[in-house]
Amino acid sequence: MKNATWADCAAFHGHECGGLTIGYKAALYAIELLGLEFSPDEELCCISENDACGVDAIQVMLGCSAGKGNLMFHLTGKQAFSFYERRSGRSVRLVLRDRPEGMSREESFQYLQSRAPAELFDVKPAQIPLPEGARIFKSVKCASCGETLAENFARSSNGQLYCPDCLPPYSRFSI
Repeated sequence: MKNATWADCAAFHGHECGGLTIGYKAALYAIELLGLEFSPDEELCCISENDACGVDAIQVMLGCSAGKGNLMFHLTGKQAFSFYERRSGRSVRLVLRDRPEGMSREESFQYLQSRAPAELFDVKPAQIPLPEGARIFKSVKCASCGETLAENFARSSNGQLYCPDCLPPYSRFSI
């Protein structure tokens, strides 16, 4: 969706909210800082540290999606997003700054909507190296349930391949 707007993001997400605004402003800032455009394939990569509303805006604005392999999650619970431009090798990590305390949801939404992206985010170097491009793996059948899965997710035991549901990881310690 080239040249996507706030309205496009809200339509995709289903409603307007502060969380969506965070992703929208992060995408706008990444576009400004790295000279990004909508990514029809994997030219651009985003690693989101949360799985909240803002991720929907990043999908719409920048063309990052889990299915294409250029939207990945490193769940830390932070409102932080790392953007990578593969051709140039440039990257940036945007971390949401603290908002004033005591605001209602509506006040928070208005605050986020009224601020320029540079007012909302700290700009830091990306901490995670640029992930390799998406790969296609061979399909294999689980020896227990018979369901097909990507080979890279299969676990091996006694010469047989199993899905993670049928053969949980081995651990002698419960953490």
